[in-house]
Amino acid sequence: MQFNKLVLSMLIGASLMSATAAVQARELVLGLIPADNNEEMIKTFEPMRAYLEKKLGQKVKMFTATDYAGVIEGMKKKRVDIAWFGPLSYYLAEQEAGAEAFAVGIREGSNSATYKSIIVTPCDSGIKSILDLKGKSVAFVDPASTSGGLMPSYMVKQATGKMPQEFFGKFTYAGSHDAAELAVKNKTVDAAADNDITYPKMLEKGLITKESNCIIAESSPLPGSPLVYRGDLPKELKAQIRDAILNADKEIKVTGYGKISHYVAVEPKDYQMIRNMVKELGLKKEQLK
Repeated sequence: MQFNKLVLSMLIGASLMSATAAVQARELVLGLIPADNNEEMIKTFEPMRAYLEKKLGQKVKMFTATDYAGVIEGMKKKRVDIAWFGPLSYYLAEQEAGAEAFAVGIREGSNSATYKSIIVTPCDSGIKSILDLKGKSVAFVDPASTSGGLMPSYMVKQATGKMPQEFFGKFTYAGSHDAAELAVKNKTVDAAADNDITYPKMLEKGLITKESNCIIAESSPLPGSPLVYRGDLPKELKAQIRDAILNADKEIKVTGYGKISHYVAVEPKDYQMIRNMVKELGLKKEQLK
């Protein structure tokens, strides 16, 4: 009996060593959802990619997709090892790919990782509230976006008793937050969903102005967009990734979605609000892709 336990222990140990070696034998892949256009996302996260590569001692490359679902699918198929997700896309990756949230960025000048969803209209549209959007043309960001999909849907349901596709005249997805803002600026839609990270960034760059794009509604605080890794990665590797990210600000000027000062630890339980919202709206996984 003792011999059998020893053999089993040796086999398990060999299996774990084999799994670790398999991951280390290839590049680690960092997936990025297209919250902004892909080129911008890659540029934003490049310092963190280079830092991770140095700290882990193995090649790290970035992966983007045309939509949020593409990155989730990449993790599900084990082609993505680490990813930056929004809270809702993290929830989906948790369901489909065993993703585990481990860190979240803190914005400069703040002690909180939270952010807010906003609804924006052309300033000269005469639209002042969500109720004024009845029958109008509205763009959200992506079905799997939290601030550009889930939360504005919740806001519309709370204000009108109806889901967006029932209340708006035309309902579309812009694909990214910056594309949604530009659709408002160019008046190709009557309103769009965004968040209080992309909106000020686009103001700062002069891509929109407070005279072109006006906020008519904002949400309650949302838990911040997490960095996650696949749950089936070797335990030792996950610890190395987590420690590297949480201590990055001691060695480099960290970057991320918005102006990030540092990263702090989070756990899956910190995103229960998102799970509750999905349940309250009665959304199925296939509706979030």
